[in-house]
Amino acid sequence: MDDIPELGYWNTRGRAAAIRLLLTYLGEKFKDTQYELGDAPDYSREEWSSVKPKFAEFLDFPNLPYYLDGDIKITQSNAILKHIARKYQLDGETEKEMAIVDMLLNQAMDLRNGIVRLCYDPDYENLKVAYFESLTPTLALCEKRLTSNTWFGGEKVTVADFPFYELLDQLTRMKPDVLSVYPKTTEFLGRFRELKNVKEYLARDEVKNMPINNKMAIFK
Repeated sequence: MDDIPELGYWNTRGRAAAIRLLLTYLGEKFKDTQYELGDAPDYSREEWSSVKPKFAEFLDFPNLPYYLDGDIKITQSNAILKHIARKYQLDGETEKEMAIVDMLLNQAMDLRNGIVRLCYDPDYENLKVAYFESLTPTLALCEKRLTSNTWFGGEKVTVADFPFYELLDQLTRMKPDVLSVYPKTTEFLGRFRELKNVKEYLARDEVKNMPINNKMAIFK
């Protein structure tokens, strides 16, 4: 078991979902270490904080998610995605493509940050309408990108597709009709779900039932 990579995160989708999807698509065996947050009202982080000092011995910035792959031991979700993508040549084939993939990963992170702020806000229900109205320009740009490209990075799957899939899927769970006027984006979700290994992974009960956000979120 120690010879395979280890991904550590909470037992939610969160920042690790795209990484799990990427590793699954690639057929990479990995140890999926999941930590559980305590129940309300304290939401204790003890399960992680109790072992964090051990990780501080070899992680420069110990945090979740972490990824241990031989002598490469890193944190930060985009850094982990990029490391795996480089290993499997999924970060673009030309300098231009690589630059676009980097841009897309950061764009996806911007989208994620907005979703997280909303989902953890106690006023979630009242803020949701305005949030989805503000999201229209971003979704329109996604639609434009997917009108001229099969995948976000171009005509081949790249690492950028994984966080975008995860976030767009989250949005459809929050508001089922959010993509009703974006047919190309809807087609992307369907196409992604049919990828090798991904289809079987998404069909697992433990994956289908995994909460998106942690226990203190309003939308889980």
